Order: sequence, then structure tokens, then C-alpha cells
Amino acid sequence: MTDLWRGVLYLHLLSMAFFVGGQLVFGLAVVPVLRDEGDRERMRAVARRFGYGSLIALGLLILTGWALASHFQLWGSSTLQLKLTLLAALIVVGLIHLRFGKAHALQGLILLLTLAIVWLGLRLATGG
Repeated sequence: MTDLWRGVLYLHLLSMAFFVGGQLVFGLAVVPVLRDEGDRERMRAVARRFGYGSLIALGLLILTGWALASHFQLWGSSTLQLKLTLLAALIVVGLIHLRFGKAHALQGLILLLTLAIVWLGLRLATGG
């Protein structure tokens, strides 16, 4: 693997870490604390800021993922096809969540979809 593709993979993994790690920190630490304090405005502000960062990370994930799939000729992989299907579902659920922000089940579904996508990414990276 050349340094260029190592850099693309690094950016892909860094974006994934922000996207997944942010969900975990936000869901397990920020929301419970701010909810207990009754500070809905601050929680909305943090969610909005995280949302912007998540959109950037998601955009980078899509761009770098496309580049990696093309470079490593993975488009015919059933694992990649499943990963892309889950990504499409994640985007749809995310858009629905924007409309119904208080639906906690949607937050849980977003996290589960994200973790499944990461698992499939590991399978692709390890040839499994």
C-alpha cells in the first residue's frame, strides 16, 4: 500500500472514529448529564454542533470509501454491497431523526446501524 492510499485509509478511519465515537460520547455522557440538569437549550446546541461535525465526517467517509473501494476493486463484494445498503438506511434514519429528534429509538437504531457498518468495514479490510 502506497503512502497515498495509507493516507486515504487514515482519513477514512479518522472520520469513522469521530462519527462513532461522537455518538457514544454524546449518547452515554452528554445527553444524560444535560437532561438531568434540565438544560435542553445547551443539549440542542451540542447536538447541532455534533451534527455538523457528523455531516462532515459522513461526507469524508463516503468520499474516501468510494476511493478505497475503487482502488481495491471491491465493488463486486457482497460485504461492500451490504455495507452500502446499511449506509443508505443510516442516512434515511438520520434524516427521519432530524424531524423527530425526541424519538430515542431512532438514536439507538442509528448507533446499531453504525456499528454494523464498522463491523462490515473490518470484514472488508481483513478480507473476511
